[in-house]
Amino acid sequence: MVTGLILFTDRKQAHRPLDEVVNRAIDGGARLVVLGEEDLPAGERADLAARLRSMLDGVKGRLVLAEDTTAFRKCHDLDDLVAAAGAKAGFATLSPIFPTRSKPGYGPPLGLAALARMSMVVPRLPVYALGGVDTPGRVRDCLDEGASGVAVMGAVMRAEDPARFVKELMTA
Repeated sequence: MVTGLILFTDRKQAHRPLDEVVNRAIDGGARLVVLGEEDLPAGERADLAARLRSMLDGVKGRLVLAEDTTAFRKCHDLDDLVAAAGAKAGFATLSPIFPTRSKPGYGPPLGLAALARMSMVVPRLPVYALGGVDTPGRVRDCLDEGASGVAVMGAVMRAEDPARFVKELMTA
């Protein structure tokens, strides 16, 4: 199950407890959550995963662990996307599309033209635009250029009202 919006977690950017942010994002329509938080002790992370999975089960959503490369791949260029398609990943994220506050060290933004070119090279692989996708206009731009959807992290984590923000992005 892949949806139009993928939520990546980052408790360090969250303005409130991560469980609460994710729950509110689910209220707004998020149905696929990728759990990062790899720096948590294994037991704490497992407990967090169980809590988030329970929330998502209630709406027929899905939790994916960030390290699960069979489910998806994090891509930063065309070679990464080709490798993800060859590995038969369920979906891939391509980043950064726009400048981003969350992960500024991943190099310059690829831009919409690169998103369009790369999406055409791997037409059977759902490619989700990630990085700076923080307005409904940017969501529409990414979809217009061939993205299967968008992936968001920091903008939702920092949102005053994660439910409303996710809903705004989803209606784009």
